[in-house]
Amino acid sequence: MPLHVLGINHHSAPIEVREGLAFPPEAQPDALGTLASQPGVAEAVLVSTCNRTEVYCRAEALGPVRDWLLGKARDAGLDITPHLYAHSGADAVRHAFRVASGLDSMVLGEPQILGQVKQSVRTAEGSGTLGSQLNRLFQHTFSVAKEVRTETAIGEQSISMSAAALKLAQNLFGDISRTRMLLIGVGEMVELAATYFHAQRPQAVVVANRTLARGQDFASRFGGTAISLAQLPDRLGDFDIVLTGTASTLPILSRTALERALKARRFRPMFIVDFAVPRDVEPEAAGLDDLFLYTIDDLGAIVQQGAGQRQAAVREAEGIIDRQVGAFGAWLQSRSAVPAIVQLRAKADAYRQAELDKARQRLANGDDPAKVVESLANGLVNKILHHPTQALNRARDAERDSLVRAVEALFPDEAPPASEAGQP
Repeated sequence: MPLHVLGINHHSAPIEVREGLAFPPEAQPDALGTLASQPGVAEAVLVSTCNRTEVYCRAEALGPVRDWLLGKARDAGLDITPHLYAHSGADAVRHAFRVASGLDSMVLGEPQILGQVKQSVRTAEGSGTLGSQLNRLFQHTFSVAKEVRTETAIGEQSISMSAAALKLAQNLFGDISRTRMLLIGVGEMVELAATYFHAQRPQAVVVANRTLARGQDFASRFGGTAISLAQLPDRLGDFDIVLTGTASTLPILSRTALERALKARRFRPMFIVDFAVPRDVEPEAAGLDDLFLYTIDDLGAIVQQGAGQRQAAVREAEGIIDRQVGAFGAWLQSRSAVPAIVQLRAKADAYRQAELDKARQRLANGDDPAKVVESLANGLVNKILHHPTQALNRARDAERDSLVRAVEALFPDEAPPASEAGQP
């Protein structure tokens, strides 16, 4: 049963498509359960970030998984067919390695994706959809990502989205120390960006969060204060810079609210970075005068301008990945022999038990132990060799040559190591 990956990402789909197919963390266990119940699906992992939604699965065929994902998109009013990509076998393995290593990221070499994939695997494990092959794939994936980051310069000199956002704000305001900053949500992207901006010593930092206590804890890291989301409409006009990145499925900031805030600011400019997918800011707000709104795709386009400087590191990383794809393929091939090995051992054990039962009966009857042992050994050898000998005798020339080569490989003409002598 092969491995597959099916999904959309920032290369294949714009943000308005990606946000419609995003799975927030609380929705992923149910989605995995439904996905794993599709015909022929044995294992499944769902990776859903701001840049991608991907299903990794072990399945007899990709059709049922594709139908499930297309159905989820239709429920959101989307047709993702033009944006969908699929990989199977070695190509699926290579894709997993590239994603976790940061080679398929909007910011080349960014480290956040590795943590996001690890969390996705933990969610699948908790949901009971992570089987032995996907578990092995992702453990190998994490090892490859570590090797890429250790052995190449893929993450060096990269321009992060946070740095790009700060540069845009400085172009607009000049001195950030004269601005007031609002953070909406306490997610990783907001925290990273806030660290960059806080280093410029803004006049004030305020955190708006659904849970006020968590917002206060987050604000304390930046010497700020916290408000509830319900206070946003009245306070929005107080801020020059807004960094937002919640897990809300609906916009936090409407065009109407921003229009009102700009009016209260007497149309002084407002700078907003929306890290969220789905977006926290209504797209229609982008048309407002004096509002400088940037989405994660906007920042990604800016960051990619410096990607060419790291192409040598990319080539090194791709070489590591090619080698590790081969190693994982060899492991998969070895797994294909497991059923035959299990069957062979079961048959040998049945022979052993049959001869052992006979020997015990003869010993109970008082037979000579030496003769009993010799008879047991002869009987075991005869049983093990009976079917192979018959197959060799019945085979025609071409088949016999193949069987002879198999016998020579399975029973090499050498004495077994001392540690193996006498083993059943």
